Amino acid sequence: MASLLLMLVRPVLADCPDLTVYYPGADPDWVTVRQQLAQLMPACLDDAEFFALYGAAQLNSGEVPEALEMLERALLLDPDNGAAQIDYAQALFLQGDLFAALELNNRLLEREDLPANLREFLQGRGDSWSEITRQRLVQLDILAGYDRNLNSAPDAGEVTLTLSGEDVVLALNPEFRPISGPYLNLRLGARFRELTPDYQHNWLLEARARNSEDSQSDQLQLDLRYAVASPGRQRSWQLETGISHLLFGGNHFYTASEAGVSYQLAAARRCRPYLGITLQHQLFHNNSSLNAVEGKAGGGLNCPRSTRYGEQLINLEFALLENTALKSSRPGGQRQGWQSNLNWRASMKNGVFLSQLSHTRLRDREGYNPLLESNAERWTERTYLLLQYRWRLTRRGAMLINFFHQYQRSNITLFDNTDTTIEIGFSIDL
Repeated sequence: MASLLLMLVRPVLADCPDLTVYYPGADPDWVTVRQQLAQLMPACLDDAEFFALYGAAQLNSGEVPEALEMLERALLLDPDNGAAQIDYAQALFLQGDLFAALELNNRLLEREDLPANLREFLQGRGDSWSEITRQRLVQLDILAGYDRNLNSAPDAGEVTLTLSGEDVVLALNPEFRPISGPYLNLRLGARFRELTPDYQHNWLLEARARNSEDSQSDQLQLDLRYAVASPGRQRSWQLETGISHLLFGGNHFYTASEAGVSYQLAAARRCRPYLGITLQHQLFHNNSSLNAVEGKAGGGLNCPRSTRYGEQLINLEFALLENTALKSSRPGGQRQGWQSNLNWRASMKNGVFLSQLSHTRLRDREGYNPLLESNAERWTERTYLLLQYRWRLTRRGAMLINFFHQYQRSNITLFDNTDTTIEIGFSIDL
């Protein structure tokens, strides 16, 4: 490439040494070139060719921000410097400025002095970048697993009722005891993304099905989501809406529709703080007294890291919850609480590791039921841990290993619940 770029540069100024010897050959050592050019900078402060070559060396050494600065200086000295323009477009792309890179690449293709082989390279690069503006991914996951509590039953085998001021212990019906067993989990999802100079549009369609020998706990969940975002280097915002429908045991159980907005602030050191608010309408098809509107408001930090093993992202989040009953007959009345999340995503040599740790605490404002714990105001604390490893086998296929554990405790033992699942299977890009 370096020999092609030489065709688009202007002659050097007299006060800067001849740079021809610093252009790499067929087997370039850009790190060495960068180190050698750094020593020449005091003598080449007015030379566009120097800054174009120095920026190329930094770009090919992985120093993208530094390369942008040097290439900008080259273009300030010589706006028509083709070598600097070619590498500057590449640096913009690597920095995430896709449309600025595309615009500059198209301007380069309009030049009449382009050699045929260089024009072919730029055309191919532009076509590859244009494909990124419209992305489609259809995925099928097939997993087999084992669940210690398929029916989400309480841990206790008995319940204590308060009758006429006296506690009476009753055994729960066996069908309300935890049922364990194997299951098959299927997921079919389609993601669509469209990028424009100002906005990013995302659509998600997904269907999940779980089948086991206990047909009363079989699940089918349908999700539809849309989000529009305005990304930026310093600040960005996103609007999101969606609807989710759950069938449990073959019956329509629950529908949730929600809308939210989030705003990401300028980076503070290595992390980017954000604020968000979400409203969700909850509809229970078999018991309308449970219908509610839940509000969630909070913030968090997104902390990306680059390591020798790959890219990592750590996310910390805390939010306040307010759950308002739509009918006064709901047990416990209004509900409030908080939620904290810790997520970690790490790219590895042959796959991606994901962990999610969440803790939620909710408390009713009124007594839950006169027969339970003398009509105490119920509180619940729920913690769950998800561990996932996606091992890439081929370009379109991966092996999935998931582990999930949930632990819920309450002052009313009827709501104590524990669940552990482990599953393994395959994910295929269709």
